[in-house]
Amino acid sequence: MIKKLLIANRGEIAVRINRAAQELGIRTVQVHSSVDKGLLALDLADEAVELESSSGTKSYMDINAILAAARTTGADAIHPGYGFLSENANFAEAVEASGITFVGPAVSTIRTMGDKATARKVAKQVGIPVVPGSDGVVNDLGAARQIAEEIEFPIMIKATAGGGGRGIRVAQCLEDFGQLVAQAATEAKAVFDDEGIYLEKVIENARHIEVQILGDGHHFVHCFERECSLQRRRQKIWEEAPSIAVSVSKRKEICASAVKLARKLKYRGAGTVEFLYDSKAGNYYFIEMNTRIQVEHPVTEFVVGVDLVAEMIRIASGEDLSIKQSDVVVRGHSIEVRINAEDPGNEFLPCPGTILELRIPDGPGVRCDHMLYPGYEVLPFYDSLLGKLIVWGQTRDHALARLKRAVSETRIKGLKTTLPLFSILADDNDVRNCLFSTDWLENWLEVNSIDEHKPNLDETT
Repeated sequence: MIKKLLIANRGEIAVRINRAAQELGIRTVQVHSSVDKGLLALDLADEAVELESSSGTKSYMDINAILAAARTTGADAIHPGYGFLSENANFAEAVEASGITFVGPAVSTIRTMGDKATARKVAKQVGIPVVPGSDGVVNDLGAARQIAEEIEFPIMIKATAGGGGRGIRVAQCLEDFGQLVAQAATEAKAVFDDEGIYLEKVIENARHIEVQILGDGHHFVHCFERECSLQRRRQKIWEEAPSIAVSVSKRKEICASAVKLARKLKYRGAGTVEFLYDSKAGNYYFIEMNTRIQVEHPVTEFVVGVDLVAEMIRIASGEDLSIKQSDVVVRGHSIEVRINAEDPGNEFLPCPGTILELRIPDGPGVRCDHMLYPGYEVLPFYDSLLGKLIVWGQTRDHALARLKRAVSETRIKGLKTTLPLFSILADDNDVRNCLFSTDWLENWLEVNSIDEHKPNLDETT
């Protein structure tokens, strides 16, 4: 078993990893930047190290600084969490070259699935349907135009190294296509240092369905699916498990496809295979694989009773999977909403500030993964995610009622958050009847004023 784990991340995921490791009897080392000394995870960890980086705000991306912290403290493993370096194959390679265990899949797996065009090819090799599009990266605009005309508009232009909704443009017609290709490539180069793009046909009214998988390199299981269709600017804000839009037979088929891909890769650790689902036609299409723990992993943990982070750590320690497929059974329904320091009544403007008062909801079936305490200063340098509110119910209606109750109990005074939006959505007829797709929320926000729904959007949200 790993003896000392360095956590190369911050925020609520750093808290989550600290707790999982300590429950396994593993000592933890929490790194932090020079501008990020107020982390809750620093109080929870056994040791803390300030990253000696040339830039305080970019410290969590400084491979040399993180490796130096691991060597100084004698950490024998590093967990990257999500975001930052979590899917950076060069980082994983440097960790392993230093004789330190990387808590995640093999470097080759990260590299293969991190290139979305290559990932499509691997999925096709094992017989998984993919969205109609280009076979790999398209470097020539003339060839891109020809492919676009063949698969028909609207077309999704996507960065092959993309993530988090970056490096993506949607072309509705040929006239705008060239300009949007250039924009996507420029953004991809700036964000990912890789200007490669590929093309996919837009699946109208699609739902976002993803399957949680675990593997130890020899044995592989799925933990069923999550629905992540409520998105804003291609960023998930509300996730559920299981999806009520997927039939029993289609669920079996989609989950089997995810395991087939994991087996092909000899996958090790936790990963997520993401699909677009055309609920009218009953077709599903592979879009990408995330080779890390996901923000929304708690909804899966709630319904299947598996500690995904602990399982990652055990696998990285060389242990076999502790569960078989027959052990994984869905019970009830879970919903997660992301609490961001943003003002939903003012175009989701970021709202850094100091937490003046805090009340976290509890009670049956309520979990809140967060990084907050009274006096904590939310910095403007990092992602605005403060935490996730997760509820479980015997049915989806029960979970929705529990979500409304939990949101109403929450108090985060000192800054605006996205919580009022979730109170409104929980009452919306389309949401209650699960009649939404990946573009539903964007359309809803265009015609609905959150202030009209909830006029008392003040700092006591």
